[in-house]
Amino acid sequence: MKLEQKTCKPCEGGVKPLSGKTLELYLQEIKVWKVIDNHIEKEFKFKDFKTALDFVNKVGQLAEKEGHHPDIYLSWGKVKITLWTHAIDGLSENDFILAKKIDLIK
Repeated sequence: MKLEQKTCKPCEGGVKPLSGKTLELYLQEIKVWKVIDNHIEKEFKFKDFKTALDFVNKVGQLAEKEGHHPDIYLSWGKVKITLWTHAIDGLSENDFILAKKIDLIK
């Protein structure tokens, strides 16, 4: 099943963050996101502040629906999204599901 067809599942901890080949497979599905420490992030460029804000609002609605919430940095013409699963202080499938769905926002 493709990432965009999945839904995020609550994570209360007690599981290990993704690593090794499993992590590499997920990274292949969201190629333009960068891995920084135990996070993934991506910067999106926009023509102006309003367009960037509209995108942030759509990401917020998606995050609420999925129950998985990114860190969002908004500035004029730019939005940076950072994802990781706080409960495990690392990356889980949820981060990749949300990343893929964010990439599909129009």
